[in-house]
Amino acid sequence: MSPVANSIINWYAEYKRDLPWRHTKDPYKIWLSEVMLQQTRVQQGLPYYENFSATFPTITDFADADEQQILTMWQGLGYYSRARNMHTAAKQVVELHNGVFPNNHTDIIALKGVGEYTAAAIASFAFDLSYPVIDGNVYRVITRLFDITDPINKPVGHKAVAEAVKAIFDQERPALFNQAIMEFGALQCTPKKPKCEECPIQPNCSAYELDKIALLPYKEGKTKVISITHSYLVIHYLDSTFIQQRTAGIWQNLHQFPLVEEELSPNKVIEACKVLIDSDIALTLGDSYTTTHLLSHRKITAHFHNIYVDKKPHFLKFDIFETLLADIGAKYPTSVLIQKYLNQAIANDK
Repeated sequence: MSPVANSIINWYAEYKRDLPWRHTKDPYKIWLSEVMLQQTRVQQGLPYYENFSATFPTITDFADADEQQILTMWQGLGYYSRARNMHTAAKQVVELHNGVFPNNHTDIIALKGVGEYTAAAIASFAFDLSYPVIDGNVYRVITRLFDITDPINKPVGHKAVAEAVKAIFDQERPALFNQAIMEFGALQCTPKKPKCEECPIQPNCSAYELDKIALLPYKEGKTKVISITHSYLVIHYLDSTFIQQRTAGIWQNLHQFPLVEEELSPNKVIEACKVLIDSDIALTLGDSYTTTHLLSHRKITAHFHNIYVDKKPHFLKFDIFETLLADIGAKYPTSVLIQKYLNQAIANDK
């Protein structure tokens, strides 16, 4: 049995955080936590986990839920495809497994949106199967421990880390080991300012000995960030405004104001509105609100143009419909970007 594994497990027993998904063997609840915590900090994801667990206590409840309710509850977590994929996978469990979550890796990884990491986490934490769980925290611990300089965002790096994990993996206590090393990376072997001087595996750490802690893990290249501009047409009629539901992209099935994907001058804003509306209606251009929004591969500069009309418009695009600003987000799920405008609009009304 690896002395490194023992040291990490002993550290975990003393310093682990008390998190609700660590008190269950329910594969659905474990799955929910793992999906939510992808690209999300624990403290941000915790209230969402508790809300979803209370609202949908079983996987059948989740499968039977309306997608719009799920997306509304998911607002703020981002990466909405996670929620849509999970909803589809829950329906697969109901249809293919009679509502009983599969207890083997092969069937788990066959579910929609479940990759190697998530499948290993569920198999390990719910069923104590012997699968290493390798997330960003584990990559960091292992590359430093073994001085692995291969890029972790390339297959060669994946392979090198996977082989190194096997050298210290506790086959007898897989769930405990996986929880321990992930927590160790989150709290002890952190990206910046790791606690090396009080680290229980420091004597075994190659990167510490070679003074390479700050250089690992290594990633080759960076994702190119593309700058784009969105112009949203916020058309007001009395207390109402008009929105549409996206049918594709990262914000699929979320709601937004009519969008033109370019920067518009005041005259172009009016022209864009007239293209959407099928009759002569007086259009008055109000204030605009501009914000930026960063995604993993895009920087969006968004202009929200307020336009006021004197009578109810009829739109040529059938998917544009009338609602109240207060219902956007509450009744109609939307993105964080749209929510930024809504928060500004609410602040201005006060």
